[in-house]
Amino acid sequence: MIKIANAPCSWGVLEFDLEGKAAGYGQVLDEIKETGYTGTELGDWGFMPTVPEALRKELDKRSLSMVGAFVPVFLKDRSKHASGAETAVKTARLMAYAGFPEAFIVLADENGNVKERTLNAGRIKPSMGLTGDEWKVFGEGANFVAGEIKSKTGLRTVFHHHCAGYVETPVEVDKLMEMTDPSLVGLVLDMGHFMFGGGNPLGVLKKHIGRIWHIHFKDCHPEVAARSRINEWDYFKSVANGVFCELGKGAVDFPAIVKELKAQKYSGWIVIEQDVLPGMGNPRICAQHNRDYIRTLGL
Repeated sequence: MIKIANAPCSWGVLEFDLEGKAAGYGQVLDEIKETGYTGTELGDWGFMPTVPEALRKELDKRSLSMVGAFVPVFLKDRSKHASGAETAVKTARLMAYAGFPEAFIVLADENGNVKERTLNAGRIKPSMGLTGDEWKVFGEGANFVAGEIKSKTGLRTVFHHHCAGYVETPVEVDKLMEMTDPSLVGLVLDMGHFMFGGGNPLGVLKKHIGRIWHIHFKDCHPEVAARSRINEWDYFKSVANGVFCELGKGAVDFPAIVKELKAQKYSGWIVIEQDVLPGMGNPRICAQHNRDYIRTLGL
């Protein structure tokens, strides 16, 4: 059975150092529950309680499950692998000890920290990518972090391809799958990021069947994406202008994707994400719209 969650990023709780103040975890969890979701991701370390019993209490009183936690690591740099694994293991232990052994570590690049990738999100050229040796280090890092998580906590790892990071385009996603151990590293398919990065989400869902262990539903507005490319906006300006719009208002073919997920007998979580910057719009209203839209698809 497919289950539907939302995430703190939909309330402006993002891993980036941004201006403005996002909502607190109590409000976020209340509104996730009130708008019809049954799970959440963790958000940045320290956003929610970091004591397992306290975290479990907050989730239980809202009848919510913890489905995953986003952990960015600058995998291109081998010297960052050990510290990244320590952070990931700490985060995994929190979820495991809180009683959520099926939750994922959502491993990602340190998105938004490489100027060229951030300035050119949505229009990446091959010359902006990793070299062969850099890919080797990147893949080794992902395998190492995932191996540490699995051996020390039992949790599994999925990699989040992401605009403004080194794994954005379809070619880069394919390369990541090639360079990582399929027993250790799965893929979280984010529909909006994949489309903004130049890909077809339905196609990759079929191509990497068996490696996609987790799903993020995010939409991509084609007109905003086109304006971003024409005007050469950076990643953050694209987000601020609504490139990741409410579900059903963009170009992602969610009916076809849901049909394919059911055909594949996918039974995991779908996490609704509509990245907003702090102060953008009304997250609760967007969350309700997105949940209502998902219901029209039979979920």
